[in-house]
Amino acid sequence: MREVATLQKEAMDMLKKTSRTFYIPITFLEPTLKKAVASAYLCMRAIDEIEDHETLDAIVKQRLLLETSKMLVNGFDKKEYELLVAPYQEQLPAVSLRLGDWLEICPTDLVATVKTYTAEMAEGMAKWVEKEWQVKTKEDLDEYTYYVAGLVGVMLSELWKWNADIETDRDLAIAYGRGLQAVNILRNKDEDKERGVQFFPEGWTRADMFEYAEDNLSKADEYIKSINRKSILLFCKLPLALAHKTLKALKSGKEKMSRSEVEETVVEVQAEV
Repeated sequence: MREVATLQKEAMDMLKKTSRTFYIPITFLEPTLKKAVASAYLCMRAIDEIEDHETLDAIVKQRLLLETSKMLVNGFDKKEYELLVAPYQEQLPAVSLRLGDWLEICPTDLVATVKTYTAEMAEGMAKWVEKEWQVKTKEDLDEYTYYVAGLVGVMLSELWKWNADIETDRDLAIAYGRGLQAVNILRNKDEDKERGVQFFPEGWTRADMFEYAEDNLSKADEYIKSINRKSILLFCKLPLALAHKTLKALKSGKEKMSRSEVEETVVEVQAEV
């Protein structure tokens, strides 16, 4: 069994590898929150990699996601999880195979929260695997973006309440996650089309999805007004600033922001808060 300090270092290394834009804001948080948010992100990334896997059969994906959800709700057993994913260890990335390790780095007081939201997300993802990610209506889009991103906003709000007694609006927290996800949908539209995935509701144009993203991001701007702890505000503000700028870049015909633009945004946000 690895020591917790070793696991924490490995977790931060894994974060850096899987999402640099999320790794940076996590480093702004104080130690207890940093561990909790890193644990939550990696657990959710673990199931996301199962949902998004290019070669795994849909039935296998559903079973893995639903079984993982049940384990998280009913008392997670690391060995049991390892047995569940063992037949797919050549296909699944390390972040998915090591979900048990990511739970071990979570502060004891917060591990139940991380498990609850990861379980709900896994169950929601399994539902959308079955639907083959075919969004038909705005309600479908709202449901999908709730499961894969809005839930993250709600979970983070619980962590802010626990750590700093910060009260936030649940609907605005969901919109925060939705807005970031809508930007990703716009950015990945062509790639999704190649995979046979449809996140644009029937009849929607690119302009409609821009409006959906902008509406949710404006609610996200409202959400962060209720946060009065500098480290948490920095954490929330950076992904939001990057989302706003990515949307602007997409509107002007660019595929994404450049690395230097990302670095400039980090400096700007730190100067503002």
